Amino acid sequence: MTSPTENHPETTVTAGSAPRPGITHHWPVLAGVAAAALIGLDLSEGVDAAPALAASALIYFGAAALRKPSSVWPLFFGTVAVIFATELLGGGEVDPTWVILALAVPFLAYGLLLQSRGTPNTPPPHGGWPYHLTAMAAFGAAAATALGVTHTVGAYLVAGGLLAHAAWDAYHYRIDKVVTRSLAEFCLVLDTIVATVIVIVTVTG
Repeated sequence: MTSPTENHPETTVTAGSAPRPGITHHWPVLAGVAAAALIGLDLSEGVDAAPALAASALIYFGAAALRKPSSVWPLFFGTVAVIFATELLGGGEVDPTWVILALAVPFLAYGLLLQSRGTPNTPPPHGGWPYHLTAMAAFGAAAATALGVTHTVGAYLVAGGLLAHAAWDAYHYRIDKVVTRSLAEFCLVLDTIVATVIVIVTVTG
């Protein structure tokens, strides 16, 4: 008499044989490193990264206002386009940080409109709108203040803001709400590396 496993060897399961995700599973990490490298190569002073801090805040704020986590990547590429267009067309007279912060106004109006139509007990991310409003105000204030103080103080403000936003990224990666996990993972890597580069440039500059 033969055993079932002898008749059907293909049904045998070996412990630990489940496939492990490859490096491509964490493509946001690679993308974050690449983006940080591009920013770092063009970074002469820490305060130069203020637009990146404002953009990071706007992406989360916009997704929370729209209530669509899938909107984060279009928002990301939109902020990148705005930064490049401002630097190209502004001739250095207009800092992209101000343009990014100005774009928060329509999202603020839309988010408040939806919030006024919601119910008090709506769960996050809808019910968490005040938290995202506060976060946008805090990160935006840090980016704006960095432009009006000395370069050294401004650099540390931007670095501190990016590290704080990295914690915000980690939190949203864990809860998997408001933004997609891929964006949160990407931003976590980007914010951390750029903040580290800012500190190094400022200390050794």
